[in-house]
Amino acid sequence: MQLQTYISDLLYRYDCVTLPDFGSFVTRQVSAELNSTTKTFFAPKKAILFNEHIKVNDGLLARYIADVEKIPFEAANLKIAKQVERFKSQLIQGESVELDTIGELRFNIDSKIEFKPSLSVNYLPEAFGLQQIVVSSVERLSTSAVTEKAQTLEKETTVKVIKPSKSRSKNYLKYAAVGLVALTLGGFAGGTYYSNQVKTHNQVVMEEANDAIESKIQEATFIISNPLPLVKFSVEKKPNGPYHIIAGAYRVEENSLSKVEQLKDKGFKAHKIGVNKYGLHEVAYESYSDKLEALSALRHIKNNENSNAWLLVKALD
Repeated sequence: MQLQTYISDLLYRYDCVTLPDFGSFVTRQVSAELNSTTKTFFAPKKAILFNEHIKVNDGLLARYIADVEKIPFEAANLKIAKQVERFKSQLIQGESVELDTIGELRFNIDSKIEFKPSLSVNYLPEAFGLQQIVVSSVERLSTSAVTEKAQTLEKETTVKVIKPSKSRSKNYLKYAAVGLVALTLGGFAGGTYYSNQVKTHNQVVMEEANDAIESKIQEATFIISNPLPLVKFSVEKKPNGPYHIIAGAYRVEENSLSKVEQLKDKGFKAHKIGVNKYGLHEVAYESYSDKLEALSALRHIKNNENSNAWLLVKALD
């Protein structure tokens, strides 16, 4: 029995989980903090402590195990007692007791239990998904330094204007004068004729341009060369009936979604039932409205797929 898994599940919702005749794991909330040395922000969390003086059985852990494993309450207590005896034996022999995602227990020189908590899991639900953030220091510039940077930027963005040389300017003036004389001599002879030709040419070009624009407008209005694809929506039907064959319950929702896809690949009409009172996401092979049909399917699944499958009777909203 993976006792540490059950303890870890309960630490998300309760501040104290007791191992009868051994001790209790107690949590306290710690605010967000900044490590000034490493310049790192840490999210708020639940810190885990171990108190070996709290040993009275409150029934919380046994009830949870009995519900998950579908066994009597007394059988769950017996399982916990056997595991506690193993822990005590390990500690007496000088070995450490390592509980995944919770921490490590060992005896000190005074035969007192020392606990080193695990830092891999944050048991504070409100801080889910928050990660530590490393920040860099802010450089503060003096007034003179700011002025110097501004002047540097101004120099880099200055637009340079290149002026033509005097010799090239003289050549331009010479060619312009020659052209002016040529226009003056020929302008009087062909000015009127040339003006009429230009007007006629411009009118023809304008008419051709208008025809081209009108053709493009009609094409854009009535011809769609690349129509948008049709969008099809599929609406998933809700499961019918209150009889659900449960494949498993998962603390992490992504794991439950993966299980649904896995079962669908096998041909089952798998789906999520929802979250139970322990915060676990339940996944069903299928749901039925007829009890006898559900029991028959359950027997088939237990014999061929999963011997731990069980039947949940629950009306879904």
